[in-house]
Amino acid sequence: MADLVPYHDRDGVIWFDGVLVPWRDAKVHVLTHALHYASAVFEGERAYDGEIFKLTEHSERLVTGARTMDFEIPYTVAEIDAACREVLRANNLTNAYIRPFAWRGSEQMGVSAQQTKIHLAIAAWDWGSYFPIEQRLKGIRIARATYRRPAPDTAPYTAKAAGLYMICTIEKHRAERAGYSDSLMLDWRGHVAECTGANIFFIKDGVIHTPTPDCFLDGITRRTVIDLARKRGIEVVERTILPDELGSFSECFVTGTAAEVTPVSEIGEFRYTPGAICQTLMNDYMALVQPKSRAAAE
Repeated sequence: MADLVPYHDRDGVIWFDGVLVPWRDAKVHVLTHALHYASAVFEGERAYDGEIFKLTEHSERLVTGARTMDFEIPYTVAEIDAACREVLRANNLTNAYIRPFAWRGSEQMGVSAQQTKIHLAIAAWDWGSYFPIEQRLKGIRIARATYRRPAPDTAPYTAKAAGLYMICTIEKHRAERAGYSDSLMLDWRGHVAECTGANIFFIKDGVIHTPTPDCFLDGITRRTVIDLARKRGIEVVERTILPDELGSFSECFVTGTAAEVTPVSEIGEFRYTPGAICQTLMNDYMALVQPKSRAAAE
């Protein structure tokens, strides 16, 4: 990790409360409410050939998520869209990761935070494959998590909220220490839910099976891949999946803005062989998100 470039010490600019500021000057106080109480929401977006994929859907989810967290972002969806594009241009990026995030400031400390100012910042940077490319090609290895996704009446699961990722970081670290790339999380009932930062799909007899997102984020990439599969005439079943079923599937893959479409070769003791459906959806997704490829196909 010696060549790791810290995220606070980089060149470029960040959109911060309506103004482009030098990257290193985009700072918050240590008594910021979000730092202590996780009162923040964020998005993860990718730009391909200078175009941010499904930008407005992400901006809409950011605004809706903030309202779920009981605060209002002081910018419209259209203004957030424009700011994301401005950041991309200002940093001379065409293929990049974009991170908009909104949070409560430092005006009030304690659980109650009605008087805090709501901030919005947007950063963009070069970020390649979420998983090492050599692992993606043959399928990543996934461990089994200890922590579970909370019940829907215990956490605002429809929001991409910072606090919901606390247990994901713990499980990601646990998996990586054991030599895995990620970890599969169950929900509070013991049903298969998702990975630490990606939705999961399984294949059996040519049919795709994926958990119903009733207590975890219904990812934008997840919905996109379901649409792509159905356009191919591949049946997609959203249902309860039990851990005992993991050995009955032939293929497995995960999806997310960062992960894109990534095959899985192993979940604990179970093995999978990335096959035709995984490869087809990987290719279809990349063709969809890349404007030049999409234009050629049209």
